[in-house]
Amino acid sequence: MSDFDLTGKVCIVTGAGRGIGRGMAEGLARHGATVVLTGRTRATLEEAAAAIGEQAIVQPADVSKEADVIALRDAVLARCGKIDVLVNNAGVNPILKTIERTSLQEWQDIIDVNLTGLFLCCKHIGSAIGEGGSVINVSSIAGHGGLLRSAPYCASKGGVELFTKALALDWAKRKVRVNALAPGWVDTDLTHGFLGHDVHGTRSLERTPLGRFGTPRDMAGGVIFLASDASAFITGHSLVIDGGWSAE
Repeated sequence: MSDFDLTGKVCIVTGAGRGIGRGMAEGLARHGATVVLTGRTRATLEEAAAAIGEQAIVQPADVSKEADVIALRDAVLARCGKIDVLVNNAGVNPILKTIERTSLQEWQDIIDVNLTGLFLCCKHIGSAIGEGGSVINVSSIAGHGGLLRSAPYCASKGGVELFTKALALDWAKRKVRVNALAPGWVDTDLTHGFLGHDVHGTRSLERTPLGRFGTPRDMAGGVIFLASDASAFITGHSLVIDGGWSAE
């Protein structure tokens, strides 16, 4: 049996209806996992589940709402009997504004999903994971360095990075590993407009040493590794997958 085999594992992926989350869910399923797809929009979740097949379970939830997170946990435990892996991928994109033009509500919306939602999922779902389990918090290169006109987003992802390290220390005694995965620029339906922009996209591509943007499948490899026994001695780590962006 391969160290990357996830057969028999129950994995919850938040924000799994499209983009990076869907790519991660598909990758986990390819390696044998039962994957619970969660997010706010049932239609996109069901579309993703149809592509994955019988290993996919659809369970809509808004991670920024505590009652939804608790209901998600209870539904998965009732149906599957356990939770082995939690992938906290749900997030909202930067609004690309200076802080002077950012409203309190815009700030709060980003923090509610990117940071508070992750806290709620760890508190109520991660705490139900047994020995040998894995929590993977999706961060960003914005959690490792600043990006122009993205202060609230960078603040939220910086919070994800240190939350991950602190929780890894707390849960080491439970033998539950907690790591982060930090994508660089990934071409999805949410980022395609920005990455296709004559100025912004060209500059971002020029800054990426491997000469291309990432894909959701590129991110899947990292989450498979962190979810599997191949990373059994890794906790409190942030795996950066950015085509070399942060090497400069």
